Amino acid sequence: MVNITRAADLTVIGANGGGWTADTGTTAPASPLVQPVSPWEPLGAISDDGLTYGFDEDSQEFTPWGLTSPFRTQITKSVRTFKVTLWETARVAVQSIMYRLPASELEPVGGLTTFAETASPVPDRRAWWFLVLDGDTARGFYVPQGEVSDRSDVTFKQDEMSAYEITVTAYPDAEGNTVYHSDKVPATPEYTGS
Repeated sequence: MVNITRAADLTVIGANGGGWTADTGTTAPASPLVQPVSPWEPLGAISDDGLTYGFDEDSQEFTPWGLTSPFRTQITKSVRTFKVTLWETARVAVQSIMYRLPASELEPVGGLTTFAETASPVPDRRAWWFLVLDGDTARGFYVPQGEVSDRSDVTFKQDEMSAYEITVTAYPDAEGNTVYHSDKVPATPEYTGS
């Protein structure tokens, strides 16, 4: 009898997961099966919208004279993004991300945290680790050079959770890579025919 992996075992539902951040130069966690430790800082609770891994690409088509279909396409832009909504807005690491400030500037003094927002923010690149879990499946995304490139409005209402919705854009590292994947997925047996 041949043991065949069920099709359902090869699917992923973002049932759970998390996010962490650290200074650039911090090495990736060794496995998506082990929770990162310091210097990785957890992003805390993420909304039930989960994680969106985005692809933003442009291309140029080249169509020879006399033909109506291109015979070559050149990718001219290829950007990877990660979008999450952070619910723990009082967490120092989360405030640091949202306001592009070092965490040390957000530590409470005498019970109060005080800071000012600048009209001219400086670049705030960090390392990022995002994790998606589904049963025995785990997918890890390591971004060695990423920066918050978009922030949503923050709403304060009685019937709505205040949150920071952010988009992180991944930049190339010294090797030219933007995202490193580390996945634990079910083994897929090679099909040998009948």
